Amino acid sequence: MTDIRTGIYPGTFDPVTNGHVDIISRAAKVVDRLIIGIAANDGKDPMFSLEERMAMMSDEISAMDGDTAARISIKPFANLLVAFAEGENACVIIRGLRAISDFEFEFQMAAMNSHLNSRVETMFLMASDRHQFISSRFVKEIGRLGGDIGKFVSAPVKERLVQRFAEDSE
Repeated sequence: MTDIRTGIYPGTFDPVTNGHVDIISRAAKVVDRLIIGIAANDGKDPMFSLEERMAMMSDEISAMDGDTAARISIKPFANLLVAFAEGENACVIIRGLRAISDFEFEFQMAAMNSHLNSRVETMFLMASDRHQFISSRFVKEIGRLGGDIGKFVSAPVKERLVQRFAEDSE
């Protein structure tokens, strides 16, 4: 029997974008089991609650093909990422890179995680060229100012964002 390679793809996913979904589908090709770790991280003052972010992610995973979706789970975490990874028996943390500007921060975080737990590797996946410029922060800002965000997020996520912006303007 071979070992199951478990990967963790962590983030706040506030909201989940098409770029995130692209990384998820590609990461699922290189691990046997993929856990989407949704960080509670209230320090980032997320627009959506942890429960809402988990529901949005669940909708995105449900829309994937059955074989891929069956190997992906979604779990919240509020502890150190390497501790979460170890608790899930993960051997790899998957991080998406959009641009060179992401690399310095991600490289430092990977080095620190390696010092904390050398048994967990970090793997970087470059964003596809059509998704390199997408960030949750930009999506929220464009949507808040009335711009079309339909190219950057799925229809259900767009609907949630439009609803939230309407609630916030009341």
